[in-house]
Amino acid sequence: MANAIYPKFKEQLLQGSVNMSTADIRAILFDTGLDAYDAANEFVSDLVAGAIVKRTAAGAGSKTFTNGIFDAADITFSAVTGATCEAILLYVYNASDTAARLIAFIDTGVTGLPVTPNGGDINVAWDAGANKIFAL
Repeated sequence: MANAIYPKFKEQLLQGSVNMSTADIRAILFDTGLDAYDAANEFVSDLVAGAIVKRTAAGAGSKTFTNGIFDAADITFSAVTGATCEAILLYVYNASDTAARLIAFIDTGVTGLPVTPNGGDINVAWDAGANKIFAL
């Protein structure tokens, strides 16, 4: 699978329903052995719960939007245990997973994927290339 922006998120961007500069954007370490990218998914609640290995506790910092390219500070997942993770999913945090909108499925261009948790922290360095986290 290649990186993808969820189609329902694209719809929301085009309709002006999501403002990424003010949104609380968080990340999920994801086990693709239990669930795979599905273009029909819209919310975190659409995912197989067991495929969610760990979530970031805080939103993305230092977000930038330049020439249609989204970037943010690298992230850390703390004290990770569980299954091997092959992807990172970005979503707009909401207290309810039924309203937490999926943004992107990322499995390439990120240093260290796949990763097997060992109880320690997992640091994610976003693509340093031209597309950063993703480009529209």
